[in-house]
Amino acid sequence: MGNLLANCGVAIQVLPQGVSGREEVKEVVDKVIAYLYSTGLSVFVGPFETTVEGDFDHLMEVVKKAQIIAVEAGCPGLLTYLKISYDPAGVWTTQEKIGKYHG
Repeated sequence: MGNLLANCGVAIQVLPQGVSGREEVKEVVDKVIAYLYSTGLSVFVGPFETTVEGDFDHLMEVVKKAQIIAVEAGCPGLLTYLKISYDPAGVWTTQEKIGKYHG
């Protein structure tokens, strides 16, 4: 998705709580990432957070659903950290910001 409709970029980091071990953490995080990809939005997975671009209102619903997905995946609670970039005229896309570094 280009920035024509992307008036918002959200960096989301989901940290499952109350699960035991790395494998359970990875399973929960993988399900959240799979959900983010399923939205059809522009998604960039990084080592600490995942960036999603789109319409602000839609992204707030996506963030909400990500919480539900994590709980449904088996974690009784979670911490979620967000960074939000919003500009009604359009935000810089992930590609514009870091594309030159990732070939």
